[in-house]
Amino acid sequence: ILLHSLIKNGNKNNLLYICQHQIYKLIMKKPIFWEKAKKELIKKDKRLGNIIKNYPKDFLFSKSDPFYTLARSIIGQQISVKAAQAVWDRFENKIKKVTPTNAANMHFMSMKSCGLSKQKISYLKSLSDAFLKKKINPKKWGKFTDEEIISELVTIKGVGRWTAEMFLIFNLCRPDIFPADDLGVIKGICNCYDLNYPIDKDTAAIMSAKWKPYRSVATWYFWRSLDPIPVEY
Repeated sequence: ILLHSLIKNGNKNNLLYICQHQIYKLIMKKPIFWEKAKKELIKKDKRLGNIIKNYPKDFLFSKSDPFYTLARSIIGQQISVKAAQAVWDRFENKIKKVTPTNAANMHFMSMKSCGLSKQKISYLKSLSDAFLKKKINPKKWGKFTDEEIISELVTIKGVGRWTAEMFLIFNLCRPDIFPADDLGVIKGICNCYDLNYPIDKDTAAIMSAKWKPYRSVATWYFWRSLDPIPVEY
């Protein structure tokens, strides 16, 4: 039904993305904690549980390449999931393979033609430089706490706490991350609990306590409830 609707309305980008997402689900493994987290969240929170039950076969899947995830997170800063996907598709088509070297060598105008602002281009160049000059070492992050990784990542120009949190969720699959500054999460929470949008992030953080130790999973489902395109970084 969803595919038929997308075809009828001529929404080819969403159609392509959803088809890709379905293929990914066939070949990618869900996080080891995912099913347990779903059961616990459904038990703890009826309203969130209803959202989870609406997407029984969906799950977060991780990209193993740290640079890819961080670059995509930078591109997704402060824009909608749909807009971020459109810009990323153009960027990935232009760059061919998303690597620090290719991003460092990509011409400013080529990046701008993808829909990237001057600021985000600067951020992507800084990220490339950090990887190429080994200012960061992703191989050691598996032994770091969440906050230790965030502290290291935010030393890179253009990588703030939100971008670092996206990395923890989507690359390292850390189970208990709550991005309180994310407007999509705030909107999802307000919709779920019939609250006036927006609530402040301190209120959201207090509410998130009942979703521990699986706040990453709760976050993902709040995002999922807002858009036919699953969030991906």
